[in-house]
Amino acid sequence: MVETDVSTLVGRVQSAFAWAPPWLPAIVLMAALVVIVTLLHRWIIRALHRLAGEARPLLHLLITRLRGPTLLAILLLVLAPVVPAAGLSDTLTAALVRVLLIGFVLVLGWSVAVGVELAAEAYIRRLPQTVEEADVSRRAHLTQIRVLGRAANVMIALITLGAALMTVPAVRQFGVSLFASAGAAGLVVGLAARPLLANLIAGMQIALTQPIRLEDALILEGEWGWVEEITTTYVVLRLWDLRRMIVPLAYFMEKPFQNWTHGSPSLIGTVMFYVDWSVPVDRVRAKLQELVRASALWDGKTVVLQVTDVTKHGVIELRALASASNASRAWDLRCELREGVVAFLQQEYPEALPKLRLAGAADDRLPRGSGTTTSSPP
Repeated sequence: MVETDVSTLVGRVQSAFAWAPPWLPAIVLMAALVVIVTLLHRWIIRALHRLAGEARPLLHLLITRLRGPTLLAILLLVLAPVVPAAGLSDTLTAALVRVLLIGFVLVLGWSVAVGVELAAEAYIRRLPQTVEEADVSRRAHLTQIRVLGRAANVMIALITLGAALMTVPAVRQFGVSLFASAGAAGLVVGLAARPLLANLIAGMQIALTQPIRLEDALILEGEWGWVEEITTTYVVLRLWDLRRMIVPLAYFMEKPFQNWTHGSPSLIGTVMFYVDWSVPVDRVRAKLQELVRASALWDGKTVVLQVTDVTKHGVIELRALASASNASRAWDLRCELREGVVAFLQQEYPEALPKLRLAGAADDRLPRGSGTTTSSPP
């Protein structure tokens, strides 16, 4: 029934263009169908957006992401019965049918990729909002979903491309003969692609084991920054001065690095003070606790002041510890405490500031004529 209607439509177009070459009516008919289907599809998409309403963002996202695959699928379905009935030459008809077949394969792969992306987006929207308790869990899920989603897209693209090429007999035979008779070439290609494959495998390992996550604070190659993006082959670190550091994924599986937020974003900041032996440690400890409790950066967990060393040069080493909810707040808290304690010592105990002690010989033991002067009376 459909074939009869299509043949009738093609026949009417051909009779209207009897004066034109045989291929012109088919081109005009297919171009008209493409324009009509595109306009109808655009109108339907707008209507669906209006019906979805403002309270359904995920449905709006679904309609937007499926706009391309659905348009291409409808065009292929409309053009599929027209091409054989267009009265074109056998060679041109076979080429157009092959193009339509490849188009169907690409639409199928595109639709699967969109489905994976929408499933990941729906899962991410169900995660709790970022708060201190749920921050690590949320970043872990985000890392897994995004890395695995990108790996899945790469696999879908490779499978779709391979399936599309397999529809072309010449390419399929070429591929079979290449791998059958040119094993050395395949070995060379494999060796050339080893870094790419290593990074893809490392990406899968990172998604499953999670040595790093999005927004983790890392110290890498002497640089301190946060994980801004994890792609299929590399990681983008946002350094403290807003520079970007690009690191291959395989690096994180082969070399050691510091992750300050792996188990928890909370950190204990350390501040060292070097003061004279005469300093009243209890007063400094009380001032430190006062400063910490008055700071909005403190998480209310740890505050300690300890004498960690005494040197023979008359200097005492004090170590202050204070905890914060994340690396940035810990850094700011350390700077705040360092400034506050130094100001306290300058105002209250200036004699406790570190000084260089020298034990000089008695004046009567100084060699005569040495030219040495002293501050003692003659």
